[in-house]
Amino acid sequence: MIPRYTRPEMERVWALDSKYATWLKVELLACEAWAEEGFIPREALRTIRWKASFDIKRIEELEAELRHDVLAFLTSVAECVGPESRYIHYGLTSSDVVDTAMSVLMVDAINIILNDVDKVLGTLKRRAHEHKDTICIGRSHGIHAEPTTFGLKLALWYADMKRNRERLERAKETIAVGKISGAVGTYANVTRKIEKYVCKKLGLKPAPISTQVLQRDRHAEYMCTLAILASSIEKIAVELRHLQRTEVLEVEEFFHEGQKGSSAMPHKRNPITAENITGLARVVKGNVISALDNVALWHERDISHSSVERITVPDSTILTDTMLNKLNLLLDGMIVYPDNMLENIEKTNGLIFSQKIMLELTEAGMKREDAYLAVQRAAMKCWKEKEQFMDLLLAEPKVRGALSKERIEESFDLTYYLRHVDDIFKTVFKS
Repeated sequence: MIPRYTRPEMERVWALDSKYATWLKVELLACEAWAEEGFIPREALRTIRWKASFDIKRIEELEAELRHDVLAFLTSVAECVGPESRYIHYGLTSSDVVDTAMSVLMVDAINIILNDVDKVLGTLKRRAHEHKDTICIGRSHGIHAEPTTFGLKLALWYADMKRNRERLERAKETIAVGKISGAVGTYANVTRKIEKYVCKKLGLKPAPISTQVLQRDRHAEYMCTLAILASSIEKIAVELRHLQRTEVLEVEEFFHEGQKGSSAMPHKRNPITAENITGLARVVKGNVISALDNVALWHERDISHSSVERITVPDSTILTDTMLNKLNLLLDGMIVYPDNMLENIEKTNGLIFSQKIMLELTEAGMKREDAYLAVQRAAMKCWKEKEQFMDLLLAEPKVRGALSKERIEESFDLTYYLRHVDDIFKTVFKS
């Protein structure tokens, strides 16, 4: 069952007729390869090509009786082809078809996801440059730390996505492998020439060695890559959810005309897209466990992996595709509130300049520990009494003994923290 989140392009990849059509393509290419070897007469190959088809309803009827999906598929094809069907599936085992076709579909799916990532990268780059100099507070442990820019947040996410794209390319290469090597991978009834022919036509590489199946560390790497990407998407969504909190309100999801946020409270404008993304990421990450469990099969093969992959591989690619497109819409339409960012910076009455003052004191000759304690005394009083940090520093004897009023005031300059923004942007967006 294809989840309701499915976008049309990804739905076409995992639709039942797509699966059977890919199985048939593998079978026909194997027939072509056997014809090249002189085993299948050319006239028989022409008949197979012309008549080969399948009927999904018939396959379902046959599978209910045979309890074997590939045999049900082959029987349906044979009913369409006639006597020449005796050449179809010659020397092959079920997994030659199923695993090779699965690799084709997984490559198709990851190509869609790569295209999605490219769209997100484009949006992140545009919005990062838009807000390169939009000052906001940086936080550590959720507490105000020092000033940064919203553009730097976006640039960081861009760099994250670039790494995800590289991982996706590596996962694509890992899974772009097929096998036509027979029941236990020994080529006893089929040849490497057949395998090479089929794989080349499908854009795959032949596995250097296999059992009855392609080894599932390949699929596990693919699924882990999707999970890391999902985690990166979730990371962005969680940050945007935090920034939309009423007490923060530095960024907000676009709220459409006519949209409603709550059945009970008409005032609500909730970060539903970011929350939805966060939830979907949990599913993609959770599917990794079963992918790792699938690596260990009994002897040359069992089918414990098969039932799992029929769910988790389509679901994870479908959900990742959905999450990326939701994220792109979220980033493209998000509303940024620079005035609120500046207002939030002021909430700690200047405490965010504490490190700069401490460094000024050490430059003036004070021991670092003494400088730290002097600044901390003023800072703790600022937290408690809500006074201006600068006024408390000016009243701190050890600080005034080392720094002039002018030097203290100069240390409360927001632009000091933006000196290297251009350089960071050049490094991140150098390509």
